[in-house]
Amino acid sequence: MKAYLFLLITAVIFSGNIIVGKAINELPPYTIAFFRVLIALIVVLPIGWGQVKRYQTTLKKEWKAILALGLTGVAFFNSFIYASLQFTSSTNVAIMEASIPVFTILFSLLFLGEKLRGMQWLGVILSMGGAIWVITEGSWELISNLAFNQGDVIMLAAVATWVAYSILVKFHMMKFPIYGSLVIMLVIANIVLLPIAAVEWGIYGFPDIFQSNHVFGLLYLGVFPSLIALVLWNKGVEAVGPSQASVFLNLLPVFVIAGSLLFLGEEISVVQMLGAIVVISGVLLTTKSKREASSVSPMKKRQSSS
Repeated sequence: MKAYLFLLITAVIFSGNIIVGKAINELPPYTIAFFRVLIALIVVLPIGWGQVKRYQTTLKKEWKAILALGLTGVAFFNSFIYASLQFTSSTNVAIMEASIPVFTILFSLLFLGEKLRGMQWLGVILSMGGAIWVITEGSWELISNLAFNQGDVIMLAAVATWVAYSILVKFHMMKFPIYGSLVIMLVIANIVLLPIAAVEWGIYGFPDIFQSNHVFGLLYLGVFPSLIALVLWNKGVEAVGPSQASVFLNLLPVFVIAGSLLFLGEEISVVQMLGAIVVISGVLLTTKSKREASSVSPMKKRQSSS
């Protein structure tokens, strides 16, 4: 149950990532990505440095896994999202992000042997369909008129990196200390993103990051999505697996709309409210089926042993 709470909080924080990202979208995408991981590193370094020193043998031995985790989940996932928004609509981005659970389930089946029961598949389909319904406000015309461009290719890369990251978490994160590994992953992300951001500064000039909205926005991105949400996501994936965890990402449009209502004064339509109910129902159905399966298995084992 605690794992599902972690994943729910992660979805809330990630929705704030989208809202804040919109608020500071005049900054170049890789500049946003670089400063968020720089802030995250500054915050977590005093907490995690002791773990880095204590577990340095393990971290050195598993350097390939740490490198892969740092590149996929920390450096490039959000970078690709910010970059894709320069070329494509937020609707396209949100719909493609809603496909993450399906791809995660397929690759988890392939690499981890995870399998979903019939009711869990129904929950996945409901949550994904509801997410698309919320995003498009139930407009078939909007869906049919979607045009795809280079931004969508970048967003597809974002989907691939997050799927890869989630599977890598299940394979490897239990080997590492939570904050020590995060320090190393953030160092990797800073090293990779700095030269890319520097290219943006050479083209556009160094941005005014000290505007109040930029400061607060980058602080939020650096502390909440880059640290708190990432730790909670890792714990959730370790507990329930990437297939189950990924379904919670379909709550993103629901929380984005709720946040837009609360903080931006935007209106919510009846269609979006109905879509939100469908998403929540799908997530509950998926997790309920998982809990029932987990409770039945020990009982079967006890019966067979007796």
